[in-house]
Amino acid sequence: MRFKYCPHCGEKLIKKEIGDEGLIPYCERCKVPLWDMFTTSVICVVISGRGEVCLLKQGYVSAESYICVAGIMKIGESAEETAVREIKEEIGQEVKELSYLGTYPYGKNDMLMIGFKARVDKTELHLPGEVDSAKWFPFSEALENMREGSLAKRLVKRVIKEEKPFI
Repeated sequence: MRFKYCPHCGEKLIKKEIGDEGLIPYCERCKVPLWDMFTTSVICVVISGRGEVCLLKQGYVSAESYICVAGIMKIGESAEETAVREIKEEIGQEVKELSYLGTYPYGKNDMLMIGFKARVDKTELHLPGEVDSAKWFPFSEALENMREGSLAKRLVKRVIKEEKPFI
């Protein structure tokens, strides 16, 4: 989010030099700089111990390609708590082990995505209304069902490469 007006008083912002940050939107009335904001979210590669990855479809993201579990962090939640909550909400799986993959700016939606690998004991999938479908894919079939160049595909490819020796 890029501020043009102060969210506190409604005053039109000016650009002001703030330390070594350069020109920053600034409210002269409130005497406060207003840095651009982004949404923080998680993206999770969910795997079972059987060499499978769970991918899902959500029509508002893509009608053709499968994606990873992802979701927005809520105020007061850690990234890890968000990952566990989103996996439970979107596919009904309990996380047994969670490991950090990295952070990924996603400029299209002004997001910062925090990546995780989540290991679960595969159980029946339970989907909410926001998820159109979900499926467990063998590692050998997962990538062909994902959009080329997507962050989800890059992360799944990385996880598969890391997991292959242990299957």
